[in-house]
Amino acid sequence: MTAGLRFAFGTLSVLPVRVHRWDRPTAGRAMLCAPLVGVVLGGLAALLGGGLHRLDSGPLLAAVACVAALAALTRGLHLDGLADVADGLGSNKPAAAALAIMKASDIGPFGVVVLVLVLFTQVAALAQAFTVSGRLGAFGVVLAATTGRAALLRGCLEGTPSARPDGLGATVAGTVTPVFALLAGAAVMTALGVGGWAAGGADAAGLRLAVGALLALACGLACAALLLAHCVRRFGGITGDVLGAMVETATTAALVVWSLFAAA
Repeated sequence: MTAGLRFAFGTLSVLPVRVHRWDRPTAGRAMLCAPLVGVVLGGLAALLGGGLHRLDSGPLLAAVACVAALAALTRGLHLDGLADVADGLGSNKPAAAALAIMKASDIGPFGVVVLVLVLFTQVAALAQAFTVSGRLGAFGVVLAATTGRAALLRGCLEGTPSARPDGLGATVAGTVTPVFALLAGAAVMTALGVGGWAAGGADAAGLRLAVGALLALACGLACAALLLAHCVRRFGGITGDVLGAMVETATTAALVVWSLFAAA
């Protein structure tokens, strides 16, 4: 499990963690640890955004800081994957040609449009939560980052094929067993439900926000699963880009749902 943690933090973040093992069993353990990476990265981003909010920077600047911090803490890895998948799907070409487009280093018009819309949506939703309170905004960052990485459990579940014979997608595809995915998912649900309750306080608001956190998680995972199903049909399997797109899709959907509950 230590090797899995190293793999998870070494591949999903910029944190200085040295990865010693790259085999598939280690990759499977790493994907089980992915939600924990989301907690850590979300916590770091929340510290920045929450700190700015306490200094009366305003909800918009706090939200921008959080979204920027998450991008910086991952070197934009998942955003790059989202843009590549948008270009591949938008090309409407056969699987091989679409995969070639995704592998190219440049970014096309579909990728640009999707990136702009997703980033604007994340900032707008998070700013809404920060408008209500710094605590709800800060927890929203942790919730969204954790949900995004929890989507990797589904993306790497047993039976999910790889679209390429090599690359990160081939290393992690099908490495997560259903039993361990359910256990990890239950842990994530419990942690986020308790976190939502704590963010709202020990009263009716706490219960409402606990439900909101769980619905945000469920909605994020459902949207990521829909994207996964479409990508498997179009490309024949997953790639590292598809997994990155799933992370950003789940993150964005969770933020939107959480902002609605925070503002209610």
